[in-house]
Amino acid sequence: MKGYEKYFRGYFMPPVKCNDWVEKEYIDKAPIWCSVDLRDGNQSLIKPMSLDQKVEFFKLLVQIGFKEIEVGFPAASETEYEFLRTLIDADLIPDDVTIQVLTQARPHIIKKTFKALEGCKKAIVHLYNSTSLAQREQVFKKSKEEIKEIAVEGAKMLVDLASEAKGEIYFEYSPESFTGTEPDYALEVCNAVIDVFKPTKDHKLIINLPATVEMSLPHVYASQIEYMSKYMKNREAVTISLHPHNDRGTGVADAELGILAGADRIEGTLFGNGERTGNVDVITLALNMYTHGVDPILDFSNLPDIIKLYESVTEMKVYDRQPYAGKFVFAAFSGSHQDAISKGLKYHKANKLATWSVPYLPLDPKDVSREYSADVIRINSQSGKGGIAYILETNFGLNIPTKMRETVGYTVKDVSDKEHKELTPSDVQTIFVENFVNLKTPLKMLEYHFIREGAIFKVMISTEWNGIRKDYLAEGSGRLDAVSNAIKECYNLDYVLTNYNEHALESTSKSEAAAYVSVKIGDKETWGSGIHEDIICASIYALVSAINNQYK
Repeated sequence: MKGYEKYFRGYFMPPVKCNDWVEKEYIDKAPIWCSVDLRDGNQSLIKPMSLDQKVEFFKLLVQIGFKEIEVGFPAASETEYEFLRTLIDADLIPDDVTIQVLTQARPHIIKKTFKALEGCKKAIVHLYNSTSLAQREQVFKKSKEEIKEIAVEGAKMLVDLASEAKGEIYFEYSPESFTGTEPDYALEVCNAVIDVFKPTKDHKLIINLPATVEMSLPHVYASQIEYMSKYMKNREAVTISLHPHNDRGTGVADAELGILAGADRIEGTLFGNGERTGNVDVITLALNMYTHGVDPILDFSNLPDIIKLYESVTEMKVYDRQPYAGKFVFAAFSGSHQDAISKGLKYHKANKLATWSVPYLPLDPKDVSREYSADVIRINSQSGKGGIAYILETNFGLNIPTKMRETVGYTVKDVSDKEHKELTPSDVQTIFVENFVNLKTPLKMLEYHFIREGAIFKVMISTEWNGIRKDYLAEGSGRLDAVSNAIKECYNLDYVLTNYNEHALESTSKSEAAAYVSVKIGDKETWGSGIHEDIICASIYALVSAINNQYK
């Protein structure tokens, strides 16, 4: 691909080695979460949310468990100002939730922001100005000292206005475009702001280090974060926050490695909605921790309902392969995958395991309100016998014998292949019934009557073959053997009854039984199934069905 020569690595490594995060194996504690769906998420929508939709989304975020929620940039537009006032005036902000508002380091914007907060019990005022080399040179045309002074003056104004505010005000500062800023200079600016805010352990300052644009591999970002965490002034009184974007597709990795490197807080959105390629996906982050046995604090146990509301108010679509949330993320179409999952689920249940370790399923689908039968084993032309058998068993109580599964599997897959579609559990049941259960062509069982004489069973059968009725008397060592002998002698058939299985059919409201029979002529083995309230009748229907599959 031509043109690569014009690109260069626009990030800066820390001036000292910062790789302690490498020694940490996993995240052992959830960070402080801050949703920015109502700001970053909303501003990225083609059609921004209405006031009512924002209120509905805010309530969802509260329900999920967010304790810090950025609600907008009230000085930037009347719409965002109105939303903030609605939350305050209608008393929609729970006492344990802190709202966050964004402001540039410009006096008139800061003043309007505080005015918009009048009557708010508790808020974070998020101050930012851009510090990157590209922004300093190309946009602002200012020196390092001048850019730092913008941050310092903005911080001073926040302190002054907060002293006059009636509500409880917390501060946050972002050196915007941090990833394109020299780390030692970013540290200098942040330390200057810390000197102004004078945070304490009881009233911490949030220093937010955004990947405004992803510019490096995640390990570089982690080293930058570790450098800031190690050398920042008054660190015990500072909450280091991350705000990763996803330009390089590694927003989640940036956040995870950043937490290992010392970050305390994450700003992100549901499903990663955000400008350009999006913000970091909080759901993926939280459930990654969950699958490592760490409480993420946030509650995504009803993920389908969250998706439904999200798609409704944002008019965005959750991608089918979105981690944890997508329509197909738990689905297995591959035969070998289906077989492993099916056996794993049975093993898990049979052994009453307290821990989750089912092959191909890093998360128990039921933990996010998904169902095994509808979401895990999906049937198409790539599916295997194990998956198809699993669908029939879990949905309809049909425990197909192992030796019969290959035949049933090929029959079902052939339909999917010819119709070029995925099959629902109902489709699979229909195909099974139409091809194997209680078949009546060409042979139809009309009546049968048994007489037992010691260990011998005699039977009188009445049958039709292509509509022509015949009656016949025969005997055998058991009822099914007697019926089989009668059919063979009556129609001069030369098959061998090779397999027989039966079980109670517990999935139905009435007491029924299912039987499975195979018969063989030469190398050709065919299967049939019978379902009836009487197990003898079910077994006879299964035999007749197997014979019909030989001669159809």
